[in-house]
Amino acid sequence: MIVIGISSGTSVDAIDAAAADLDLRPDGTLSLRPLGHAEYAWPDHLRRRILAALPPATADLGEVCQLDTLVGQELGAAARRAVDDLAGGDADLVASHGQTLHHWVVAGRARGTLQLGNPAWIAERTRRPVVNDFRVADVAAGGQGAPLVSVLDALWLGHDGPSGTRYTAALNVGGIANVTVVGAHDEPVLGWDTGPGNCLLDAAVQRLTGQPFDRDGELAARGVVDPEALDALLDEPYYALPVPRSTGRELYDGEYVATRLAAAGVRADRLSIPDLVATLTELTAATVARSLADHAPGGGVERVVISGGGARNPVLRDRLRALLPAGTSLVTADDLGLPADGKEAYLFALLGFLGVHGVPGTAPGPHRRQATGARRPVVLGSLTPPTPLPVDVVRGPVRRLALTTAPSGAAPRDPAPGVPTTARDLTRGSTR
Repeated sequence: MIVIGISSGTSVDAIDAAAADLDLRPDGTLSLRPLGHAEYAWPDHLRRRILAALPPATADLGEVCQLDTLVGQELGAAARRAVDDLAGGDADLVASHGQTLHHWVVAGRARGTLQLGNPAWIAERTRRPVVNDFRVADVAAGGQGAPLVSVLDALWLGHDGPSGTRYTAALNVGGIANVTVVGAHDEPVLGWDTGPGNCLLDAAVQRLTGQPFDRDGELAARGVVDPEALDALLDEPYYALPVPRSTGRELYDGEYVATRLAAAGVRADRLSIPDLVATLTELTAATVARSLADHAPGGGVERVVISGGGARNPVLRDRLRALLPAGTSLVTADDLGLPADGKEAYLFALLGFLGVHGVPGTAPGPHRRQATGARRPVVLGSLTPPTPLPVDVVRGPVRRLALTTAPSGAAPRDPAPGVPTTARDLTRGSTR
């Protein structure tokens, strides 16, 4: 099955799209052949409206209705282009994350989440069935609804050795940064949002320079971290919450930095632009490193696999290397065969495939819960139109994700040389 995955993160910088050829083998190995990924720019006027509706702003219902339609139409146009650009016109399904407008968290518990982009417009434009609304079912089951990437990380990066021997942390630095800690295939998976990724950086750079982000970390490289400002920003109650936990623009909004600094008596206007950007870059690196030190298994993690826009920031990568323990390596998702820029879109392609086959979209976590904190594994997503697809419900467990570059139709689809295949029983005790 060829699935187009589309998503847009909290930075609203572009619509990410990826095409994946997915094939589930009888032994429970799920082969994923990346066909390509792309970014499609939001129209400026629509991007401004989306950003204007994000917290701390309050949008009326008329604006929410219009945005749901307009975002759906734009996602449909991007998905239609991706079918042709990435899949040669041959795709079976579209999986759309939509655009998060609000993530409702009270006292560390997710109560609701809202993604805009009505799937009917995507289905009409692509003439393909659409799976969307991936997060709500997990929230209803007691989970955070985020980060959902733990299922991909678990299937991809788990190992077949003995439990407790080594761990990998998959780090995605989008608007918000999140990590998944994966060990042996039979061990629980941990996943949580560490805090800000690029959102505070991007907001500061856009406001002060008019540029969309700190390209190649150029501003941060010229600046010096301000210790007083950094301490004020690190004194955030969110970092003391237990995991799993999730956050978003509701906390890290456009006024967050100024508000936190003012509350601590730090004058923001005394920081030069490079110094402010360097400090915010350090904040992201420090919160990731501290979060792993606080919540990873006792022996720490052997490696960190970074993806997302932050993976392209050399200053952030250097600061992570400096703050991580000496025995922890930092590699990019590209090094292991999955495009760092396209990982989120490939995730939703995977979740769409799992959903239409009746397979839960979360990984097992500690304390008989899922990695998201949900009480039980649930199938994620809703199908538009509701007509069932001609696929069989999976009765056995999905155990492993094998990335492959083999041509379409090749048999067997073996992993690319040097790309590890790893095992994880996604559906143990939960086939339906």
